[in-house]
Amino acid sequence: MPPPDPATFRAAMANLPTGVTIVTASGPDGPAGATANAVCSLSIEPMLMLACLDRGSRTLLAVQAADRFGVSVLHKGQEPIARSFATKAPVAEKWAGVEWSERDGVPAIDDALVSLACDLRDVLAAGDHVIVTGEVTALETTEGDPLVFHGGVFRPLD
Repeated sequence: MPPPDPATFRAAMANLPTGVTIVTASGPDGPAGATANAVCSLSIEPMLMLACLDRGSRTLLAVQAADRFGVSVLHKGQEPIARSFATKAPVAEKWAGVEWSERDGVPAIDDALVSLACDLRDVLAAGDHVIVTGEVTALETTEGDPLVFHGGVFRPLD
């Protein structure tokens, strides 16, 4: 059997439902952020997070320069934020109209289900993405239903 092609792989992985997050960092021109669904807890002792960012991501550059990053887990009403941060739009355009605040030294999306701040630990090259890990330094949670990405579309968990 021949190996799968990238389009087949992408279609197959669309069947794996994932939470939708915004990975953030403080950049030289203000906050930076990108939508990411390849994000997960990595360890409890110590508390570590893992996030995968595109090699060409401005957010990745900001994370590396700041030596810190944040993760905001979006709720079902925050799809417009997820869409905006998934683009290559100018940084200021992505953040326009988005309510956010700095928490423990990183930008965080207000009203997110979970907001984490992390000290950067590892930066690992992995194909067309880079894996970053970070030690959790702050955590805030609220109640609500998550925004989920499945089958190539954003959807509530219903």
